[in-house]
Amino acid sequence: MGNGRVVGAERGAGRAPGRGPAPAWPGLLAVGAATAVALGVHAVVPALGAATTGVVLGAAAANLGLLRERLQPGAAVASHRLLRAAVVLLGFQLAVPQLAALGLGGLAVVVVTVAVTFTGTLLLGRALGVRPVRALLVATGFSICGASAVAAVKEVTDADEEDTAVAVALVTLCGTLAILALPALRGPLGLDPVAFGHWVGASVQDVGQTVATAERVPGALTWAVVVKLSRVVLLAPLVAGVALSGRRRGADGAGTGRRPPPVPLFVVGFLAAVAVGSTGWLPAVALDTARAVQEVLLVAALVGLGTGIHLPTLRRTGGRAVLLGLGAWALVAGVSWAGVRLLGV
Repeated sequence: MGNGRVVGAERGAGRAPGRGPAPAWPGLLAVGAATAVALGVHAVVPALGAATTGVVLGAAAANLGLLRERLQPGAAVASHRLLRAAVVLLGFQLAVPQLAALGLGGLAVVVVTVAVTFTGTLLLGRALGVRPVRALLVATGFSICGASAVAAVKEVTDADEEDTAVAVALVTLCGTLAILALPALRGPLGLDPVAFGHWVGASVQDVGQTVATAERVPGALTWAVVVKLSRVVLLAPLVAGVALSGRRRGADGAGTGRRPPPVPLFVVGFLAAVAVGSTGWLPAVALDTARAVQEVLLVAALVGLGTGIHLPTLRRTGGRAVLLGLGAWALVAGVSWAGVRLLGV
């Protein structure tokens, strides 16, 4: 499926010499409709994440033969350009002064949790025989910020739509389960509301899932959001590091005569958005609008990514990926809990 768009485009070019590429707007309209459905389903059934629903709708369209050739250019635009725009807008949700409130102990928990989860998931993926690039996406999603992180790293690797969809599904599933599991574990694990907020922020994948989990314990939400956003800040150096690693290996741009920039432009845009958001100049309504647009664009991008899923391939590799996701979830939850308990944050 991942190469279907290219092949389709070439066939289209062969049928109509002299005509330009197929327009993207029919596919974008279809993606927009699917996005609206995904957001509607999430509004009615909050347990069903809009991101996962979007991926499922895209995959259903592709595997049921609904993704006509004229829709493929728009799906490709959604899965790349809209995805990058969503990552840039994510930066407006962050503010550098928030990090100071954590103190050295809180920041240490975040950094160690991210580092151990990322490295440990890669090693577990190797042991399970999961495709390295797929393990990389899973490691990024669980260690940083769920679907947004998966999508960002996908842009600087040779991961295909199936790799991305599997990683997004896993982080969404485990993040949704965390909404129910973590509050039930607070008492047995000996966490007061503040410590619980730190644990949730350091271990739950998506920002929305973090809020939903922390809201169930009065006094935990503020700390959970601050810790979670401090993890999101680490998205930029991680993506830049993955991009630089691929650049050194010559994986990107091979055969094209071009070298990619050391730091992807959308990562620069993400950092610029963080800087602007940290100034305090933007009114609350502008930040809320940016957050809402970012959520819509991310779901639309994941609909586009879903159209590249080939279900027979998923059936062959899904079991190992599920084990990897569960292992990554246990790792991020365990390391962050140990850090919160040891440092007393």
